[in-house]
Amino acid sequence: MTTDPNSLRPATRLIHGGTVRSNFGETSEALFLTSGFVYDSAEQAEGTFNGSVEHYQYSRFGNPTVGMLEARLALIEGAEACRVTATGMAAVHAALLSHLKAGDRVVASRALFGSCHWIVSTLLPRYGITSEFVDGADLAQWRAALSRPAQLVLVETPSNPMLELVDLRAVADLAHAAGAIVVVDNVFATPLLQQPLELGADVVVYSCTKHIDGQGRVLGGAVLGRKKWVDETLQPFVRNTGPALSPFNAWLLLKGIETLALRVAAASRGAETVAAFLAARPAVSRVWYPTRADHPQHALAKAQMSGGGTVVTFELAGGKDAAFRAMNRFGLIAISNNLGDSKSLATHPATTTHMRIGAEERARLGITDGVIRLSVGLEDAADLTDDLAQALAGA
Repeated sequence: MTTDPNSLRPATRLIHGGTVRSNFGETSEALFLTSGFVYDSAEQAEGTFNGSVEHYQYSRFGNPTVGMLEARLALIEGAEACRVTATGMAAVHAALLSHLKAGDRVVASRALFGSCHWIVSTLLPRYGITSEFVDGADLAQWRAALSRPAQLVLVETPSNPMLELVDLRAVADLAHAAGAIVVVDNVFATPLLQQPLELGADVVVYSCTKHIDGQGRVLGGAVLGRKKWVDETLQPFVRNTGPALSPFNAWLLLKGIETLALRVAAASRGAETVAAFLAARPAVSRVWYPTRADHPQHALAKAQMSGGGTVVTFELAGGKDAAFRAMNRFGLIAISNNLGDSKSLATHPATTTHMRIGAEERARLGITDGVIRLSVGLEDAADLTDDLAQALAGA
């Protein structure tokens, strides 16, 4: 008897979803490390190219290992279809450029990852696509920006690094009325803590490099949405521009995703403990964590997320000097611009991930020189707070 994967709960889907076994009956997903495929006949090759025969053609277009990852991610997200890409930024780029053309208009939340901000502010206008930024938490700004036609809305919620939230249901309603699709970068929440498609979004993007791998090994990205949009809009773009994910990386991501539920739950518990600890430290002027009562959008976080996630952001009153002193004293926590790892990682956004958006834009986002973003890993939370205590004592 074969179990319907749609009847399985999320933790089970993470292990069994999308699995296809070869005739050898392997237990672990097979790694099809091949660039191309052979045909039984010239007629089969012709049918593969004209679409009348279903057969793998070239790993830039499709691959059995990659296909298993796409199927599993779609099951977890509750999406009709998924395409994976070589990196998270390739996923964002493909989601936007596949849908847009010269003369179109994009509205985006101001609080975006630095590279996403660059695509919207700098790259899209080069192709004749106009863009407008709004403060993501301000529905009045969304109403004003979407009072005239638009083709695409891009949001990141919770945002990197200030953990600002966007009311997805309200913004989706406004966007759809303006004729736009809604693309959500859901990397901080993961598909386990927030499901944007259920809240009205049309497309969800991920950097699989983060929690989905979860162990700092490989790069990868994913774009998920309705089958018609993926097949007719996204697939021709990724097929012909080539941001393909390697089968080896897909295989590692398949193995990483098996433990996603355990890792996100454990790291989120650790993040809650760390956030509470930091909030009580005199050297810390402010802490941001979505499900804390002092988060400015605490009620929204409770409404559209099932947990606060693995990232804690905090600010030191002493600015850059204090932040650098604290980070340089870390013994357990590593300095890195990655996140979602099993190891706890800290970064100084003003001088790394958000350096190139400029001081004025950082000020609008609240990214001061004293802000540190901490991605909480799987260490014992007591060891993390011990490390933070000694680091802050010298800051």
